[in-house]
Amino acid sequence: MSYSFSAKGATKLEAKAAVAEAFDAVIATQPIHARDKEAALTNAGAVIDLLADDAPEHHVISVSCSGSLGWREALRDDASNPLSSASVSAQAWYIPASS
Repeated sequence: MSYSFSAKGATKLEAKAAVAEAFDAVIATQPIHARDKEAALTNAGAVIDLLADDAPEHHVISVSCSGSLGWREALRDDASNPLSSASVSAQAWYIPASS
């Protein structure tokens, strides 16, 4: 099961909060992703933190996240399946605020 989303924030803190909110929306429709939430948020936060602290004027941080989880048997109601694959990815960059 996979996800992909984008989020924006005027500051690093706001960008991280926007990613967390977007990931919660993923979990609402794909509860198994509660299992990789910490990894995804940690990864996105680390990438956001790599950006320069002095943002270009009139720019915001745009973050793109994607990931997937795989398992070998029918998805259990409690999403406790042993995982056979996992992936998390994040990219972050400054974009003009009007984008």
